[in-house]
Amino acid sequence: MPLQPSTGSAPMDSPNPARAMLPDRRGILVRLGVMLTVLVALGLAIASMPGLDELRRTLADAAPGWLAAALALEAASCLAFVAAFRGVFSRGLPWRFSYEVGMAAQGTNVLLPAGGTSGLALSAWALRKAGMSTERIARGTVAFFLITSSVNFATAACAGAAVTFGLLAGAGVAPALTAVPAALAAAAIVGVHFLPRLLDRPRSPSGRMSRGLAKGGIALSAGIRDAGTLVRSGSPLVIAGAVGYMALDLAALAAAFAAVGSPPPVGMLALAYVVGQLGALIPLPGGVGGTDGGLIAALVLYGTPLAPAVGAVLAYRAFQLGLPALLGALAVFRLPRLLRGIPDVCEPVAALSASGGRTGAGSVAPVGIATS
Repeated sequence: MPLQPSTGSAPMDSPNPARAMLPDRRGILVRLGVMLTVLVALGLAIASMPGLDELRRTLADAAPGWLAAALALEAASCLAFVAAFRGVFSRGLPWRFSYEVGMAAQGTNVLLPAGGTSGLALSAWALRKAGMSTERIARGTVAFFLITSSVNFATAACAGAAVTFGLLAGAGVAPALTAVPAALAAAAIVGVHFLPRLLDRPRSPSGRMSRGLAKGGIALSAGIRDAGTLVRSGSPLVIAGAVGYMALDLAALAAAFAAVGSPPPVGMLALAYVVGQLGALIPLPGGVGGTDGGLIAALVLYGTPLAPAVGAVLAYRAFQLGLPALLGALAVFRLPRLLRGIPDVCEPVAALSASGGRTGAGSVAPVGIATS
């Protein structure tokens, strides 16, 4: 059963499938405890295990000023995510609502790692409760995911190509290690660009599953087109938000490197950052172990010495995990009450037709460009 828009008297705790996917307060506290336990255990292991003297010296000598800069940059990255969220879904959303939903989504992604889908589920639930149509949420979710992810792919393509052709300094690694990621990222961008042409081919689905797949294909195609339209519109919230979300997070990693020594060449750092983030696909609390290991392995692969790589990544991840987890947990606690107080904050838009976002009167405006 689809979720209904919230009203002032509607109970927020009524059972529904989307609500069941969201963490309750006890679950959030438990996951915060698990993540804290893992981080404390990691710290104790570093402090006591033999053979880690160089790493201990690296962390002990870290510059507090650069660590503070890494924390500030990570906070700015979180706020850029909120700006991109509001720009993609609707510029009519209240800023407080956008902040609470955006931070709750980031915190949920840390505490319930599932390739980013847990945060998307939470934001979809909140937007539906606020009165946004399911079709618009589906299109907006696709557009938001593509716009934020495309910054990473574009970074991999540009940094890899620049290092391969000598436009940016490398670290003496084999050209294949930079050219292959660049080519794969560029191929992914081109493939997504042409995907709507494949999805929009006429079909006559028969059967419940076929109709469901066809409906999903329509939403995917419309979301991809919306992403392109939003980018071409030059919306500051969308462009600056999406770029800032990734760039400021990368800058936080560079600041962590500066705290323990000196950052690698910018091209190698950017490429290692993007490749290393693949470790986040491993479903561990906060990605602890997966993302860390992926980043360290990528940095070492691209020529960074092991001790500064481990020290910088551990310092960076303390902020990258801790800040969204704490602020996101607070946002999740506040979200039900906020939704009771501001029902139907999402302005209505024209219904989508089965043709993938067009009505008899013309095209439906992309999700972030609709006006009230």
